[in-house]
Formats: sequence, C-alpha cells, structure tokens
Amino acid sequence: MEIYLDNSATTRLSEGALELMTKIFMEDYGNTSSLHKKGFDAEKHIRSAKDNFAKILKCSKNEIFFTSGGTESNNTAIIGTALHYGSRGHHMITTAVEHAAVSAPMKFLKSRGWDIDYLSVDETGRIDLSELEGLLRDDTVLVSIMHVNNEIGTVEPIEEAGKLIHEKCPNCLFHVDDIQGFGKISLNPKKLHIDLLSASSHKLHGPKGVGLLFIDERAHIAPIILGGGHQNGMRSGTENVPGVAGFSYAASEVYKDIDKNYERIEALRADFISKISDITDITVNGSAEHHSPYILSLTVKDVRAEVFLHALEDKEIYVSAGSACSSNHPSVSSTLKAINVPAYALDSTVRLSFSNNTSQEELDTVSDVLHSIIPMLRKFTRK
Repeated sequence: MEIYLDNSATTRLSEGALELMTKIFMEDYGNTSSLHKKGFDAEKHIRSAKDNFAKILKCSKNEIFFTSGGTESNNTAIIGTALHYGSRGHHMITTAVEHAAVSAPMKFLKSRGWDIDYLSVDETGRIDLSELEGLLRDDTVLVSIMHVNNEIGTVEPIEEAGKLIHEKCPNCLFHVDDIQGFGKISLNPKKLHIDLLSASSHKLHGPKGVGLLFIDERAHIAPIILGGGHQNGMRSGTENVPGVAGFSYAASEVYKDIDKNYERIEALRADFISKISDITDITVNGSAEHHSPYILSLTVKDVRAEVFLHALEDKEIYVSAGSACSSNHPSVSSTLKAINVPAYALDSTVRLSFSNNTSQEELDTVSDVLHSIIPMLRKFTRK
C-alpha cells in the first residue's frame, strides 16, 4: 500500500478539479483578452473563481489576484511593497523561520540597502510580540510573518501581530504567507488586520503553477510583472484559466468541511504520536499548543534523515527530510537552527505531512513500520 505523507510539499490533484480543467483545456480554451465568445467563455471561469475566493476570504473579488504560485505571491507582496512605499521608508520586519519565498526577496532588498530585521522564535517556533513591538519604526513599510511554519507546523499569533502592527504603525502593511494554512485553518484577513495574503493551489489538491495574492483595497503595491495590463495591471500575463478554475474547485472542496477535517486530522496526529511514543529518542518538534495538525516534525536520534527517508521509501511510504519543496538539494534547516534543537537533530529530522485523504489505517501502518525499522537503522549507527 502506497502511503503519501509529503502533502506539505504537494498534494494529489482533486479528481473533480482535473475533470473541470480537462473540459476547459479542450472546450473553453479561449484567451480571456479576446473579444469573441471563446474569450468570454474562458473569462467566466476566472470571474467565477474570483467570486469563490472572495467568499472564502470574506473580501471583495477586486482584492483577489491570481499568480503562478505561492513564491510569486510572496515575491510580489514584498518587492511590490518596496517599489511602492520605498520613498516613505526602507525598513521591513520578518521572522527567522520564513520559507525561502519570503527570506530570499528580503535578502534581495537587504543587498540593495534596505534595513531588514528578523524576529527570533522560541523553542516551539513562536515569535515574541514584545520583540515585534520593539522593532516597529516610523519608517517600517512591511511586516511579513508566516501563518503556519512549513517545517514544524507551528502556528504564529497572526491576529495579535496584525492588531499590534496597525495600532503602532497604521501605515505599515502586514503580509501573511498562508501557503501551509490556506485550506486547512480558517483565516479572515479583514478581521485579522492582514493587508496582503499569499496562498498556493497545489497544497490543497489543486494544480501546480497557480496561486493567489489577496491585496486589501486600502493597500497599494507596485506590480512586478509588466506587460498587457492583465488583472487591472497588477499581474500581466495571459491568465492560466484551467489552473485558476482547478484551484477554485479544489478550494471549494476543502473549505466545505474545513473545521471537520481539521478535527479529524488532529485526532489522527495525536493518536499517531501516542503510538510511537514508546520508541526511544524520538522527539516531536514545534508547539504542542499552537500547531497545525497537518504537519508533524520528528527527530529520530542516531538515524540520518536521508537514510530514514529512503528506508521508508522502500516500504512505499513517502515523507520529507525537513522542507523539501524549495530545492532538490538538502540543506541545514534555518527553522531547526532557530528553535535551537540539538546539533544531531539538524541531520536527523523528517517531516510527515497529512492531507484530508490521510487515513487511520495508513498511520497505523506507518507506526508499525517505524517500530520495526528505527531499531534496525540504529544498529548501523550506534557502534
């Protein structure tokens, strides 16, 4: 039985989304910029998707912009803010545990003279709001904080951070990378003082190559892709109609039972942790209280993550060594370093990530496999 537990990297495409996309590829394939019926038929899918996401995020459809994925959404939010508000200030704040889609554009701006401050995190991966308050300045134009950590699943205090940012710096924008939270944990950007929010399609059973960026109507950022002026000039380029429609379809499916799904996965995760708790020297990373149940980070002492990953692969069980979605080349995890894990953990940690398709039977099988292979793998290490 194949068991796929790398859903934070990507998910299996929804069959309903595939069916809809196939229809659009073969029938409604027009260019949305065309003035004839084929263009109009394609544009209907974009308008429908905007209405759907506006309903999900409880915002105006004019505040929804489609991108090529989460990385472009994050880059647009950060670079676009810098381009628009650079004359007002050159200071941004982010955290030490962001995905590369946020940390890389921050480094890019720093190399061009911007002042970037990085919030530290505690041993569970949570930021300190008092540290955030102390870093906010009159020239701070953006604070970017992820919702759910992609490696250890820790959930950041987004609501409290948003309120603090807007109280102390009313003109500062608040960006949330919600790539690992969207479709799993309900979040209302208007209510939580969020100006910019990034989401990705393929993390919730939609197709790859599609994402969205919510931009509050009060926020103004400059586009970073120029051309034909698509999407009101914010993101030029012919719209990926099948991708956007598939993303919308998949989002509708997961949001229909989002709270019920969350509770089921939380129960599965807790049961799984209980069943492997008798294995010696195995540690769960992240927050016991503030976590997404969809991500489980495990450090298995004296077992290299890559060896562990391939041993599971031999059993048709697929997990990740940390965050695998940014590169094919393993590197030392900045998140694990930030939460000050023991040195051995940097090379002995794997990530199991669940989806709404994950079953009790699958996790019971994985538990049995862990009990059998971990002692065997340690025999090759402990000599």
